[in-house]
Amino acid sequence: KLSSYFTTVGGASAPLVAGTTVIWWKNAPVEVNEVEANKRIVFHWDGGTGEDGVRYRTKVEMTFDALEDGGTLVIIEESGWREDEAGRRGTYLNCEGWTQMLCCMKAFVEYGINLREGFFLSEMRGEPAEAPDR
Repeated sequence: KLSSYFTTVGGASAPLVAGTTVIWWKNAPVEVNEVEANKRIVFHWDGGTGEDGVRYRTKVEMTFDALEDGGTLVIIEESGWREDEAGRRGTYLNCEGWTQMLCCMKAFVEYGINLREGFFLSEMRGEPAEAPDR
C-alpha cells in the first residue's frame, strides 16, 4: 500500500526501483539510488537552489522501522545543502514539505484517505512547489 502512495496522482511516474530515474510532478527527475523493501529508500533530486539561482542536487534517505505496537517509525533525512542563506531557506521549506508528506502518507496508509488530492494544487497540475520570495 505504501508503494502506491508514491505513484498516485502527482507522484512518481513509475515504481521506485534502484538504478532508475522517475519523474515526480511530471517534470522533477528523481534518481533512485537504493530501495530496500519495507526498510529504506535513497534518492537524489534537485532539492536546492543556490543564491546564484542554480538548482543543485540533494540526497534524501527515508528509513522505515517496525515498532512493537505495529506502527512504523519513518525517518527522512535530506543532505547536501549549501551553507548559505538560500540553502538554509531550502532546508526549512523542504522540511515543511516532508512534514506535510508524512501527514498525508499516514492518512493514506492507515485510513485510505488521499489528503494530497486537492491539497497540493500546483503539484497536481504537474508543477513542483516553488519557494515563496522571502
